[in-house]
Amino acid sequence: MNISDVAKITGLTSKAIRFYEEQGLLAPERRGQERVYSARDKVSLKLILRGKRIGFSLAECRELIELYDPTSGN
Repeated sequence: MNISDVAKITGLTSKAIRFYEEQGLLAPERRGQERVYSARDKVSLKLILRGKRIGFSLAECRELIELYDPTSGN
């Protein structure tokens, strides 16, 4: 997925998604100038949005993202 696809899915702006990337919360693959977002990045954004909705800081959201491990079925 590219940044505009992710923006449509999440309801965020491209600017907000780039901000989360700058903060180290997302790590999309780069293909030239294009960002390619994985399923893990999509889950990370969902965790950020849920965390913010219940009042978590970005640091707390980062901790949630670090706990996420799709290989263990969580």
